Amino acid sequence: MPVGAAAVWFLVVKGSYRMVERVFLAACLIFVTYPIAAIMGKPDWSDVGINLVRPVARFDGSYVVALIGMVGTTIAPWMQFYLQSAVVEKRVQVENYPLTRIDVIFGCIVTDVVALAIIVACGATLYPQGVSIETAGDAARALTPFAGKYASMLFAIGLANASLFAASILPLATAYSVCEGMGWESGVDKNFTTAPQFFWLYTGLIVLGALCVMSPRAPLVAIMYASQVVNGILLPFVLIFMLELINDRELMGEHVNSAAFNAIAWTTTWVMIALTVLLVVVTIFPGLPGLFGL
Repeated sequence: MPVGAAAVWFLVVKGSYRMVERVFLAACLIFVTYPIAAIMGKPDWSDVGINLVRPVARFDGSYVVALIGMVGTTIAPWMQFYLQSAVVEKRVQVENYPLTRIDVIFGCIVTDVVALAIIVACGATLYPQGVSIETAGDAARALTPFAGKYASMLFAIGLANASLFAASILPLATAYSVCEGMGWESGVDKNFTTAPQFFWLYTGLIVLGALCVMSPRAPLVAIMYASQVVNGILLPFVLIFMLELINDRELMGEHVNSAAFNAIAWTTTWVMIALTVLLVVVTIFPGLPGLFGL
């Protein structure tokens, strides 16, 4: 962990934005290990296809929490902030906006494919056997008896890459957001002299994250799970303000959202609000869904 923390710190603090971006792009290629691991898990693909279009829905608290967490980790609030800050730092011009949108959409599709592969890999092997995990490493090791050592190795490589990736991106997103909100200089192309708050905040978050992970009794899976649920609960707050901004013609001119984009975004927002309200209801009144046969 100290070596990994030092590596991601050095990458951002000593590297240029272009170099950091290229390293991130190269790291993304490693995520192909997840689809390969899913295939090696030999899932029932007809079962996967059926459950993609006809999922099993429940209205108990644990299911709603898991659902909110799944959305929270897929459309996380920090992603919106990081994306905005990256577009600013890359100095994307108006004429490059269509290509930037394609870039974002492609990235979203890849993210969902990787997430599906993780679900399929674990759902086809660990879930039927009733295997529970306490750490992320347990998930990779537990795959070995059911999918083979190579699938387990690929899954572990993907986990390690995702961890280092997140250790770089999330502190960056936070540092960007805080510095932009406070009016401080920010950007990977700057340094401790020109943007001290940005780099000290990034450094502090790296150190704090490393200390949390190295804490011997820290329930890391529970922490990760809870953080994604919080992401899902906070998501509507972020999306509502984003949608208000993107649909302001005085601010955005001809670049306001289309009707289709608004329909998708507002539907997502209201679904997350409804799920959060449902979570509160089933937490306070756990027996209420049963009264309605849910």
